[in-house]
Amino acid sequence: MTKIDFYVGKTNSLQARLLLACKVVMKAHQQQLHTYIHTDAPTTSSKLDELLWTFNELAFIPHALAPTKEQNMRILIGHDHEPMENCGLLINLSNEIPAFFSRFERLAEILDQEEPVIHAGRKRYQFYRDRGYNLDYHQLKI
Repeated sequence: MTKIDFYVGKTNSLQARLLLACKVVMKAHQQQLHTYIHTDAPTTSSKLDELLWTFNELAFIPHALAPTKEQNMRILIGHDHEPMENCGLLINLSNEIPAFFSRFERLAEILDQEEPVIHAGRKRYQFYRDRGYNLDYHQLKI
């Protein structure tokens, strides 16, 4: 059964939310996890794509936008594509429950304090809780 972590930042900024996602992706990259980052729109995917190359002065995270023909890419960003098979981590940056979330070992829900984001996050938390998923909640300082 999928383990689900909610990461809630203190700001109501999409930029801060994307930076938080980058930190989660960095950990996944270090653990060599196959990761799919689900966004709500092509513009969000593009912003995250750029940040993953630049957010860390000393490193970058190899990744691609879905769909891609690169066979060995462990980190993909998409907004309307089915993720690859055998993924370890799904990072959700959309306000919806991804239809394919249960195919993953872990799901990281990334939230900020913007009203529509936190409201949708509460609904997703209740949805997962009511179905017996293992949930953790992390209130962050950023």
